This record gives sequence, C-alpha cells and structure tokens, in this order.
Amino acid sequence: MSILEYLLSAWQALSSNKLRSFLTILGIVIGVGAVVFLVSFGRGQQKQMTTIFENMGANAIYVSGSTRQTMGGVRPEGTLTAEDADALINNNKAPAVAAVAPLYSKMLKTVYGNQIRTINTMGSTMAIQRILNYIIARGSFFNDEDIRRGTSVAILGDQAAKDLFGAANPVGETLRIGGRKFDVIGVCEARGGFMGGSADNFIMIPLSTMQSRFGIETTPQGHPVQTIVVEAASTSLVNTARDQITEVIRQRHHVREDEENDFTVIDMQEILKRMDQSMAVFQVFMASVASISLLVGGIGIMNIMLVSVTERTREIGVRKAIGAKRRDILIQFLVESAMLSLTGGIIGLMLAGLGSLAIKGQMMNNMPVSAPISADIVIMALLVAILTGIISGTYPAFRAAKLDPIESLRHE
Repeated sequence: MSILEYLLSAWQALSSNKLRSFLTILGIVIGVGAVVFLVSFGRGQQKQMTTIFENMGANAIYVSGSTRQTMGGVRPEGTLTAEDADALINNNKAPAVAAVAPLYSKMLKTVYGNQIRTINTMGSTMAIQRILNYIIARGSFFNDEDIRRGTSVAILGDQAAKDLFGAANPVGETLRIGGRKFDVIGVCEARGGFMGGSADNFIMIPLSTMQSRFGIETTPQGHPVQTIVVEAASTSLVNTARDQITEVIRQRHHVREDEENDFTVIDMQEILKRMDQSMAVFQVFMASVASISLLVGGIGIMNIMLVSVTERTREIGVRKAIGAKRRDILIQFLVESAMLSLTGGIIGLMLAGLGSLAIKGQMMNNMPVSAPISADIVIMALLVAILTGIISGTYPAFRAAKLDPIESLRHE
C-alpha cells in the first residue's frame, strides 16, 4: 500500500466514529493548546521584561552594600556612602566609569487630597536620569541648584501620578511625602511594570533633600546610601568598569586581599541573565504541568486503539487472508493513531492561537501581555503530537499485526 492509501484508510476508520475519535483526542487538544499557549506567553513576557530592563540602561551597573543572614533577620554587612560614589567619578583609577548616581530609598506615606498611598521614594542626583533613562513627559527634572539647596521638589513616576492625581496634571501641585510638603515639578514617561510590581510607581527627590528631611544620619564613613548606580562608558567596557569599581571601593573600605568584599557589584547583563534563567525554569514547570494532559491523551489513544483492534479483528483476518503482511497492518494502525494525535494537535494549536489573540493588548501589572506563537513552537507542537500518537499506538499496532488470520476470521 502507498502512504496515500494508508492515510485514506485511516481517515475512513476514524471518521466512521466521529464522536469517539473527538473524545479520544480531547486530552491531546488540551495538552497541546496549553503547552503552546504557556510557552508563547512565557516568551512574550520574557521579551517584554528584557525590553524594560534594557530601557533602564544597558550599561548600568549596581553597587549595593552586602548583607548577612542572622538570627534576627538580614542585617547590613557593609555600608556605601555618597563619598564612595564621588570617588568613582573623580578617580583616575576608574576611567571606564562615565556617570555615577548614589541612591537612597524609603517607602513613605504620600498624601494628596483624599488620596493616600505608600510609595517608594528615592533620593538621588541628576545623573540618575541619564543612567536609567528617565524621560520627562511633563515638567522638568530637578537641577544642580535643587541638589545644592536640598529643595522640596519631587518627580513622579507615571503610575504614582495616576494613583494620586488621576487624569489631572500634577506639575505645580503640592503633596505631602512622609508628612512634609513637596512641590511636583515633573512626571516621567511610563516604563512598564514587571515582577508583580511597577517600574512607574515611584517618587524621585534630590538626595540632599532625602538626607536632610528624613533623618539619614551621617556616619564616620560619610553620608550613607543604599545603592550606587554606575554607567559604564560603553557596553564593551561594562566588565572593565566592574573591575575598576571593585578596586576603588575595596581600597576605600580598607578590605584586605584575603577578605571578601563588603559590597556587591552587578550589571544589567547579569540581571537579564538571571531573569532569563528564572523565566526558563518557570516555562519548563508550566509546560510540564500542561504536558500531563498530553500523557492522558496518549493513554486515551492507546485505549481506543486497543478497542479498535478488538472490534476489527475479523477485518484484520480478511486483509491477511488476501495477502496483507504484518508490516501493512502495523503501519495502518500506527497511521491511524498518529492521525488522531495530529488532529488533536492542530485543534490545540488553533485554540492556543485564539487565546493569543484574546490577550493581545491586555495589561497585567501595568505591562502589556502577549503570547506570540512562533514557527518553531508550531513545528515542535505538531511533532510532539505525532510522536505521542505513534508511541501510544505502537502496542495496539503490534498486537493487531500479530493476530493469527485463521483465528481472526473465526472472530465474531
């Protein structure tokens, strides 16, 4: 028999029991649809988050004080200061460093009218706008004079502005942050949310204002900060800048050669790498859960093919009696099971496509969601569906091929 004849024979056998065939492939439909949709959704979110992080500064490097786990919780192990940040930008030992912005943040109660929110309030310098690519949509960013005088001015993230002011323009309005009055001078463009939070739900004020208004005490080492955000001179110099940053701060903190750093240095590429690893694990987990439906579908196909062998025992005997070989019977039943599974895979792909269209343009955590179904996912899904059908149909097909023709003809 030719492959076309096998396909026609399989189609006739399956179409003669349409309802049974559909119920048999239901597990394959659900499994393929779920796997394709979840993998596509994961890829879409991964791409979106990568874009957000890259927009926050591809050359950005973050220096933070290290911590240590104790019985009482996590406590700081090393302290960074604004003076450390000054040393990085004013030190000829770090020529790969292009810009530096010390950062200190607190969650503070913010009040405007009857709107009360607890918002992440960050104190920094003008360089933060350049390094992390904050684009002002309305108003302006604070300037050197605001930094020098420690003025009470604030820049709002897009989400913070919406939460406090709705559709109104916040520029020129006065609000209370931590019980103190601040004038809103600017609103940043939306950047998008990620990891269950929002990159737009923040307030930015001058670092000098943060230090003077919210009781950040000066230590013998200098003015403490939580993070120093550094911009490397170029993407190719990120690793060089990291090494130079490490050397300068180790010297400032008097860390001996045999001692570990009391600070941590991490760049945006490493953050993206860790994020990609986490997303990959998440996708594998979700795909594994959805694959249970494929397993159930495969068992269903094996079961129905065994029933089909029993029902068609006489037909098998007739075919063998007129010259059909074991190979012909084997291939016939394998083609039938593969066609069952492939049909389920195609329907599952269609359902995944409808799901992808349904969520297009929707928002989750202030971030647009998408589940683009690429060609490699389609090909992989169809191959898995066919393979599932072949594996599930192997035992029934061998059982049919081994039937004795004389005993089969006697079967009622």
